[in-house]
Amino acid sequence: MPTLNQYITTFLEYLEIEKGRSRKTIQNYDFYLRRFATWAKHPAVQDITPDLIHRFRLWLNRSLIGRFEPTIKKNTQNYHLIALRSFLKYLAKQDIQSLAPEKIELAKSSIRSVEFLEEEELSRFLEAPIKTKNPLDKLSITALRDKSILEALFSTGLRVSELSHLTIEQVMTKRNEFTVRGKGDKPRLVFLSAAAKTWLGQYLQARKDISPFLFISHDPAKKIRSEIKSLTPRSIQRIVEKYAKQAGISKKITPHTMRHTFATDLLRSGADIRSVQALLGHASITTTQIYTHVTNKGLREIHEKFHGKSRKS
Repeated sequence: MPTLNQYITTFLEYLEIEKGRSRKTIQNYDFYLRRFATWAKHPAVQDITPDLIHRFRLWLNRSLIGRFEPTIKKNTQNYHLIALRSFLKYLAKQDIQSLAPEKIELAKSSIRSVEFLEEEELSRFLEAPIKTKNPLDKLSITALRDKSILEALFSTGLRVSELSHLTIEQVMTKRNEFTVRGKGDKPRLVFLSAAAKTWLGQYLQARKDISPFLFISHDPAKKIRSEIKSLTPRSIQRIVEKYAKQAGISKKITPHTMRHTFATDLLRSGADIRSVQALLGHASITTTQIYTHVTNKGLREIHEKFHGKSRKS
C-alpha cells in the first residue's frame, strides 16, 4: 500500500492536472500536508483519526514560531485544516479508506481588519511621484512610470502579481477595459480610469524600448534588450512604500492597501457588494464582506441622528 507521502504526491498531481490549481496553491498545500505528515510520524492514511487531528490542532495552536509572532495565526491554522480536508476528500473520491473530511471543522477566526487610504491621504499619495520643487521641470521616465503604477492600482484594484505581469498590448485598448487572469486562472474584466489611461499614455510615449511589458525597470545599467523584464511584485511594493513615505503617510501602505482602497471607494460611493466582488475577482462573497464594516453609511447616519439626544447640554 502507498505511504502517506506517496498519497500526498498523487493528490498534488491531481490538483495540478485535474483541478488546474495554481503553482502557488499547490506549493502551499504541499507545505501544510508535509508538515502534518512529519508531525504525525507518517501514519497510514487509514490511521488518520479524529484524535490525531485533534492533537495536531493543539500542536498548531501552541507552536512557538518567533519573537514578533509567537504563535501560528488562526487563519494559518485553518489553511492547514483546509488542505487536510481537501486531501481527505480526494482519498474518499478514490475509494481509499481514511477519516471522513466532514469530521474536520475549521477554527473560528477573528474578523480581519482592513487598512485603506482616506480621501486626503489618497490624493497626497497619488501626487507624490510628480510633486517637484519646480512645476516646470520635465518629469523623468521613472516618475511617469511610478505615477502610472499608482493610478493603475487605484483604478483597477489589481493584485500586485497581476499588475506586474501586464503587457502593453493587453492594457492599451480603446475601450479602457481589459481582462486579467487572477487566482485559479479565472479571467475577470477590469477598467482604467481617465487619469490612469492618461498617465499610462504619457509613460509609454516617453519609452524608447521594445519590451512588451507595461511596467519595466529603467536602470541605465541594463542596456541589453534581453535584460528588460517586467517589474517584480517586490519592486512594485518598494515603489508604493517609497511614495507613501514621501506623502507623509505613517501607516503601512502596500499594493494590497490600494486594492482595499479601491474596494472601499466603490462601496462608499454606492456600488453594490456583488459588483465589487466581481471587480476584485473574489470567489466568495464572504471575502468581499470584510469591507462592509468600514463603508456602512447608514450606521453613521443613525448614530448622528439618535446618539446623545437625551443628554443635557
